[in-house]
Amino acid sequence: MAATEEFYSRHFNFRRARVIDLGNSQIVFLKSGNVYLELFQAEGAPPANAPVKDGPTSPGVRHLAFQVENVDATLSAMGPDAKPTLGPLSFDSFIPGWRTVWIRDPDGNIVEISQGFTDQLLAAVVDCQQFIPAGESLSAR
Repeated sequence: MAATEEFYSRHFNFRRARVIDLGNSQIVFLKSGNVYLELFQAEGAPPANAPVKDGPTSPGVRHLAFQVENVDATLSAMGPDAKPTLGPLSFDSFIPGWRTVWIRDPDGNIVEISQGFTDQLLAAVVDCQQFIPAGESLSAR
């Protein structure tokens, strides 16, 4: 659990928010902004088939995803902690500038690191701005 806490704290700006002592184990709450990760002491062995590429295709969470300014710079800064499972890949045909790599965290979970992704609503607002006269905004209407 310590390696996982260090990984998310160092590379994704999570900080310890709370620890709950359960006697023979604990729950560590990590926080970044309004997002929490809850780390539990592992019980038993990991699954026989670790996730590959961008994560499992079975029902459930496929991977965590983080937005960064620059995928290559992030991978470089992560050094040996960056263990790519897929990519980096460019998705310019969907969103210009969207680039992604998938890595494995210390527990074997898949983590997506992306640059340039934009929400569809934001993209629609940006597209509409070309029709608004200079000096005006959508909120002024």
